[in-house]
Amino acid sequence: MSKTPLLIATAFALCATTLIADQAEARERSRAVQRTAQGGSVAVERSNARFESQRQRGWQADGQGNASAARSGSISGANGGNAGYDRSAYRNADGSAGRQGSAYANGPNGGTASTSGGISRDADGNVTGARSTTATGANGNSYTGSTTVSDGTLVHTRNCTNAAGDAIACPRGH
Repeated sequence: MSKTPLLIATAFALCATTLIADQAEARERSRAVQRTAQGGSVAVERSNARFESQRQRGWQADGQGNASAARSGSISGANGGNAGYDRSAYRNADGSAGRQGSAYANGPNGGTASTSGGISRDADGNVTGARSTTATGANGNSYTGSTTVSDGTLVHTRNCTNAAGDAIACPRGH
């Protein structure tokens, strides 16, 4: 349906492949874990000469059918590339639920991509949601798209421009 996950994954992979460290390099790692009967959290940090990364997640529940969770992470390379994400979700005892998230990637040579959005269901089962995505290549061509869903109707719009700001045809994925 959406090429957003592929765009973000590709950009993240491009950043990450330039960040892999040799075994001989010095590394630092840390991890913190906390747990209770109602929730918990985990935080991890790593760094070496080629990259620094961190990620966190947390969750909680009240025993009455309400629960929520969130996670985030980021990575920065010595070459200038970076990427990150934030996600959260919830479920309530009345049957309502939702999730939202965002992600970004910035390549060392100028390309960028970002996406954000969410979807929710109310206690009566009505679903609404929206997502927006932008990507700009190092050459200046850009893509902007949005998708919304409400009352069972899905609407997607997109726009592509070249470096001068002129409209161009958006490429189709294979």
